[in-house]
Amino acid sequence: MTGKGTIDKSLLYVTLVLLAIGVIMVLSASSYEAMVLYKDAMYFFKRQIVWAVAGLVAMCIMMVMPIEWVKRAIVPATVVIILALVSVLLFGDVSRGAQRGFKIGSIQISPAEFAKPICIVMYAQVLTYMGKYTKTNKGFITAVGVLVVPVLLIVIEDLGTATCLAAAMGCMLIVAGINMKHLITLVLSGASFVTIFIAIEPYRIKRIFSFLDPFADPSGSGWQIVQSLYALGSGGLFGVGLGNSRQKMLYLPERHTDFIFAIIGEELGIIGAMIVVLLFAYFLYRGLLIAQNLDDNFLSFTALGLTLVIVIQAYVNIAVVIGLFPITGITLPFISYGGSSLLCTMAMVGFLLNISRYASKRKRK
Repeated sequence: MTGKGTIDKSLLYVTLVLLAIGVIMVLSASSYEAMVLYKDAMYFFKRQIVWAVAGLVAMCIMMVMPIEWVKRAIVPATVVIILALVSVLLFGDVSRGAQRGFKIGSIQISPAEFAKPICIVMYAQVLTYMGKYTKTNKGFITAVGVLVVPVLLIVIEDLGTATCLAAAMGCMLIVAGINMKHLITLVLSGASFVTIFIAIEPYRIKRIFSFLDPFADPSGSGWQIVQSLYALGSGGLFGVGLGNSRQKMLYLPERHTDFIFAIIGEELGIIGAMIVVLLFAYFLYRGLLIAQNLDDNFLSFTALGLTLVIVIQAYVNIAVVIGLFPITGITLPFISYGGSSLLCTMAMVGFLLNISRYASKRKRK
C-alpha cells in the first residue's frame, strides 16, 4: 500500500452535484403529494435534507476512517447484517409484495441497503486472501459460495438490490481471474435462478408482462410504466420547466422515489436527463480509475465493487423508467427520496474517497 495522498476531488464534486440534483428534484417531484397528504409541500423535502446531511456526515466519517479498522470490523459486521437480513424475513414489514425492512415510525430501515457496502468489502477481502486460488475449481466454488449466501438472503427481500449487488460482486470475481468456463456456469446458473424466482411469485410475473407490453393494460398493470413514458415524452428536448410536471399530480406512482428520473425527463427534458446519465458515467470513470491505480489488491477490489454497485443500480433504475427493464423497485442513487439508500450510498462514496488517497496521483489525473 502506497502512502496517503489527497482524495479524488473530481469524484467528490460529481457526488455533490448528483446529491444537489436529488434534493431539488425531490422537492419538485413530491410537493403536490406532500400538500395533498400532509398540507405541507415541503414535507418530503425537509426529510430528504435531514438524510442528505446525515449522508454527508457518514461520507466524512468513512473518508477519514483508518483502512485497518474497516478490515477488522468487516467479519463482525457481516455476521450482524446476515442476522438483520434473517430478522427481516421473520419480523419485517411488507412493502411492494415483499418483506423489505423495519418501520420505525415514519422511517423505513432496509438492511439490504446496509448489506451492499458490507458485502462488497467482505468479498474484496475474500478475493484478496484467495489470490490465484480463485482460478481453480475449488476456489471458484468457494468464491461463489461466499457470494451466494448474502445475495440469497437479499433476493428474497429485494430482487432489484440483490441483482445489482450480485452483478458488482460478479465483476469483482471476473477481475480476480475467474476462467471462461466458470464464468459461463455462473451466468447461466444466475439467470436460471432469477427466472425460477420470478416465476414463483404472481406479482413478479405480472411485472414481466407489463414490461413486455405496458399498453396492453394501460390502466392496470401497465399504468406505472405508461405514465413514466408519458412523462418522458412530454418533456421533449428542454422539458416543461422545473416544478411544472403534470405527472407528479398523483398520475405517476413512486414519482419522488423509484421513478424520479421520469420527472427529471419531464421537467428538464432530454438534456436534463442526459446530464444525469453522463454524471453517473463520469462517476464510473473516476471510480474505475481509482481501482486501476491502486497497488493493494484489497483496496482495488473494494473500489471496483463500490463503484459498480452504485452505477449499476443507477443505470438499472434508469432502464426501468424508460421501459428497457422490468420494474425492480430500486431507487436512483443520490437522487431518489429515501433514508437508508442515501445514507449507505454516501457512506460508500466516503470510503471510496478514502481509498482514493492511496491511488497513484500521477495516473489518476
